[in-house]
Amino acid sequence: MDISIFCEHFAPEKLLANAYMNEYTTFKVGGCADLMIIPSSAYEIKKAVDLCKSDGLSYFVMGKGSNLLVKDSGFRGVIINMAKNFEKIEQIDDRTIKAESGVTLAKLAAFVGEISLSGLEFASGIPGSLGGALYMNAGAYGEEMSGIVIQAGLIDENGNEFTMEKNEMDLGYRTSVFQSKNYIIKDCTLKLNPYDKEKIKQRTLELNNRRKISQPLDLPSGGSTFKRPVGHYAADLIDKSGLKGYSIGGAMVSEKHAGFIVNYNNATAEDILTLMEHVKSVVYEKFNVTLIPEVEVLG
Repeated sequence: MDISIFCEHFAPEKLLANAYMNEYTTFKVGGCADLMIIPSSAYEIKKAVDLCKSDGLSYFVMGKGSNLLVKDSGFRGVIINMAKNFEKIEQIDDRTIKAESGVTLAKLAAFVGEISLSGLEFASGIPGSLGGALYMNAGAYGEEMSGIVIQAGLIDENGNEFTMEKNEMDLGYRTSVFQSKNYIIKDCTLKLNPYDKEKIKQRTLELNNRRKISQPLDLPSGGSTFKRPVGHYAADLIDKSGLKGYSIGGAMVSEKHAGFIVNYNNATAEDILTLMEHVKSVVYEKFNVTLIPEVEVLG
C-alpha cells in the first residue's frame, strides 16, 4: 500500500504502517494491518474514509479490540482506531451524559458513578469501548445498552454527520443497525438514574467480583465467544458437550467458563478459529443447535 496519500493529511504520530494487531486486540493475536490511522477529530475520520474510498482501499473502524479476532494474515487495508482520542465525557443535565465512542466502559461507568448516576454498573467490567458496546448492544446481568442509550452521533461513508434516535437503531440481542450500515459511531447520549453514590459503588464492586469468580479474566480472550442461542446458554451447551478445557494449539475452551475461548499459550488466530469451528460442530452434533459467533473476525 502506498501510504504517501495519508502522509499529506495526517501528522506522523497519527499513522502507523504495518500495525501488529495482536497489540490492539484483547485476544492478543493477529497479523499486521497495512496502515492504522489514529484520528483526533470528526474531520480526520471523514478524511481517512474519503482517502480510502478514493484509492479503493478497505477500511475498518475499531475501538478497544475486545470483540475482535484478526487473522494471522492480517488486514489488507486501513484500520481507523477510535480508542485513543475519542474519550471526552460531558454531563448534559441531571440525568443525561454524552460521551465519545472511544471511551472505555470502565472509565465511563466510574465517571457517572462519581456524579451519582446509576445505570452503567453492569458495563463497568466489560473490556471495551462505548462505541463497540452500542454496535453490539453489549449487555450483562440482565441489562444492556438499549436500556440507557437515547441517541448517537454518527458519520456515514459519504462524510455526513447526523444523529440517530434509539428507536432507529434496531437494538436487539447483540445486534444493532450499525452492523449492517457503514456508519461510524462518533458519540453516544445516555439517560441514567440519580442514585446514592455509595450504593452505586457497592453494586459495581459486587458485579465485578462476580466476574472475577466466574470468568477467565487472567487470560487473553475476546469475551463471550458465542451468542446465546434461543432457549439455551452457549456455555451450558459447550460444557455438556465435554469441551471445557479442550484445546487446539495455544487456544483453549476456558476451564473456568465454557463460554470463553482463551489464548492460554501463545495461540494463533488460526488456533482460535479452528477451535471455534470444532466447538460449533460438536454442539450441533449433540444438541442440534447452531452456535453463532459473537466475536467479529477480520482479515
